[in-house]
This record gives sequence, C-alpha cells and structure tokens, in this order.
Amino acid sequence: MRVHFIAIGGSAMHNLAIALHNKGYQVTGSDDTIFEPSKSRLERCGLLPDAFGWYEDKITNDIDAIILGMHAKEDNEELIKAQSLGLKIYSYPEFLYEQSKNKTRVVIGGSHGKTTITSMILHVLHYHEKEVDYMVGAQLEGFDTMVHLTEENDFMVLEGDEYLSSPIDRRPKFHLYQPNIALVSGIAWDHINVFPTYDGYVDQFRIFMNSIINGGALVYNEEDKEVKELAEQVENPIRKFPYSTPNYNVENGETLLHTPEGEMPIEVFGAHNLSNLAGAKWICQHMGVDEDDFYEAIASFKGASKRLEKIAESTNAVAYKDFAHSPSKVSATTLAVKQQYANRKVIACLELHTYSSLNATFLKEYEGALDAADEAVVFYSPDAVKIKQLEEVSADQIAQAFNRNDLIIYTDPNSFKEYLQEKTFHNATLLLMSSGNYGGLDFDEVKKWINN
Repeated sequence: MRVHFIAIGGSAMHNLAIALHNKGYQVTGSDDTIFEPSKSRLERCGLLPDAFGWYEDKITNDIDAIILGMHAKEDNEELIKAQSLGLKIYSYPEFLYEQSKNKTRVVIGGSHGKTTITSMILHVLHYHEKEVDYMVGAQLEGFDTMVHLTEENDFMVLEGDEYLSSPIDRRPKFHLYQPNIALVSGIAWDHINVFPTYDGYVDQFRIFMNSIINGGALVYNEEDKEVKELAEQVENPIRKFPYSTPNYNVENGETLLHTPEGEMPIEVFGAHNLSNLAGAKWICQHMGVDEDDFYEAIASFKGASKRLEKIAESTNAVAYKDFAHSPSKVSATTLAVKQQYANRKVIACLELHTYSSLNATFLKEYEGALDAADEAVVFYSPDAVKIKQLEEVSADQIAQAFNRNDLIIYTDPNSFKEYLQEKTFHNATLLLMSSGNYGGLDFDEVKKWINN
C-alpha cells in the first residue's frame, strides 16, 4: 500500500509514518519545515523529504491514501491536487481507526493526564510482555516509537486528544475512534481558540462517552464533578467503572502507595499522578492484567517524557520539567511538587505559550494556580502573542490574573535565563512548566546550575 503524508514532520505524523514504514507500507511525505527529533528519525528510515515545501507533482493516481496533518492548510497545493484526483484523504485519527477497526480499541481521554495514563498502561503491558498496538503522545522508555501498528495484535491503546482532526475535518480526534473501552480522567476548559465556551468544550466529552461501542466499558474519574455527571448521563448499554485517588503517604521525599499487600514505594508522585494510576489499573484489569501484576509493574514507572520529568538532582536540589500549561494541571503539578518536597523551597516557573494561556479573557482561569509554590515566576514572549495574532497581553494583566502579589514576570528570554543562572538552589526544588522552551532555554545548562 502506498501512503503519502501531507505535513509528515509533526510529532504524531512522523511517528505514524515510521510505524507504517515498519509495517511494510511504501511511505512518502512533504512538509515546509521539519525540526528535530522528527528530522533525524525520518532520515534514519529513509523517509525525510528531499526538499522542504509542497509539490503537487508528488500527488499521483497510484497513491492509495493521503494522510493530512493539522500543520497543512486548506489551500495546500498537494491537498488540492489529491482532491482533484479523487484520492482517499484521511485525517490522522481516521487512519488510526482504519488500522484498528478489527481490534479492541482502548481510548484514554481527558483534558489532562491522558498521556501519563496511556504511558502507565503501556509500561505495565510491556513489563509483562503483552504485545499491543498503540499511539501515545510522548516518548517512553523502552519504546522505539510513539506509534506501533501490526496485523496480529488484539488490542490498540490510543491516547484520545480532543483537538481537531485535520484542516478539513473539524471533529475532535477522539470522536473518531469508537472505543470498546474508554477512560476519561478530567475536564478542564482548554483550546479556547477552537472551543470558545466552556459548555461547548464539555460537550466534546459527552459525545466521546456516547461513542463507546454498545457492550463496552467506561472508566471515569468520579472525583471530577463534570466527568461524574457526564458519565452518569450516558444511557448507552455499557458498563461503568468509577475510580478515585488511592490512599498514599509521603515520607522523606518518597511516595508510598497503599496496596492490599502493604505500602509500596513508587517513582511518580502527587495526587493527580496517583489518580492517573488508579485509572490505569482499571484499564489494565480490563486488558487481562490482575491487580498484583499491575502493582509489580507500576513500581518501576518513572513517568512519560516531559511529564514531571526529573532533569537534574544534587544532594540538596532537584529540577523537574513538566508539560503543564492548563490552569488545573499547573495547580495540581505545583501542589504535588510542594507536597513531595515539603521541607524545601519550591520555585515554580510557568511559560504562557498556548493560544488559551495567552488569551486575555482566559487568563483569569489561572488565579491561584501557583499558590503552592514558595516562589512563582511567569514567562511569556510578546513575540509569541504576535505570531498567534492575539491581543497584546500586559504584565499587569498577568499579575492580576494570578492574584499573587510577589509574582515575578519575565518577557525577555535572556532575563529569565539570568534569573535562573544567578539563583542559589540550596535546599530547593525547581519546577519548569511549559509546552514550549522559554524562548530557547538550554535544559543542559539548567542541570549545571542545579549541580553547582
């Protein structure tokens, strides 16, 4: 089968391209720019385009399927040519569904926690040598790619993103998977450039829950009021399994999970991660892993890339980076770190980087999000605001939104870097939260500052 990717360089797209290449498909692709690590990974597989840009002559009648990425635009010349030839055009989630329609589909959804929960499930299955197909949103230890596809595996585990499917398909990705087993971890308004109202955003999860195949199962976080209400309203003939945060305690910076066999030390920490663990346990049990085997495997789970990832540690200091950017996740992550390191000064740095976080109207959602930190810093780039064509956001607006008198605000990457460089991280924990990189911060340098 011959497949062509329009916008092959994206994080998800290039992983799917590699997975199909490994499956024996003939894969080609285009993109106007490709960054690392996508570039090197495509090059190793012989899939890197010869030149960047869009070329309509790449689109020919012998292509069996076009896979269209969100980075492309509706007027993309390759897309227009494919449409004129009547070629089959798939969005990323549509194609994944085609690859998994004869399998048991396990879809993990939620405004936050879905990558971690999916990663936990895959870690447990990998530990017990249970082979499944999968798609996850972060690189995992022990896994070569973020997408794996076979003909023979019975299960496909999918991270269910609520963002749009493609430039010509405005449905949220997780509406297309038709899960046999689904999980919803929590609902907190996000992607306001696409879902301008809270009710409109919540509706996407209602549709997702109602898309579960008859006779399927819904695992849901009953501690999230919105999730609980939606789950209870679902009238499909499905089974429902609520979960909540398990009991645990923290001793000397170590989290101990309460299990039927006693207290068990685990690598991850924080109430939100323990909640994620409870959801993952239910899913694994539905996939044939019993409780004892789950605990044995999860003890060695260290987290997904950029999800409370420890990047440096010395005798009296530690640094983490986290993908947190939505208000609820920022609040939960900051509180988790403070609880884990109660006797240390917690310095929490948040980059406002997404459309939602840089929106003046949405900013008020961040009130109190950094309150658990001893020292709180917000960085944002006025250039990023311009690139996203948003109204200018002022430092005063940010200060008012967070409602914290001692909030430190930086708009210049060099000034923020100097602030960190001059810090004395004695008996301190540094938390760097962003879906960006603070205007070019070198995390290897951060490691040196922590170890000084």
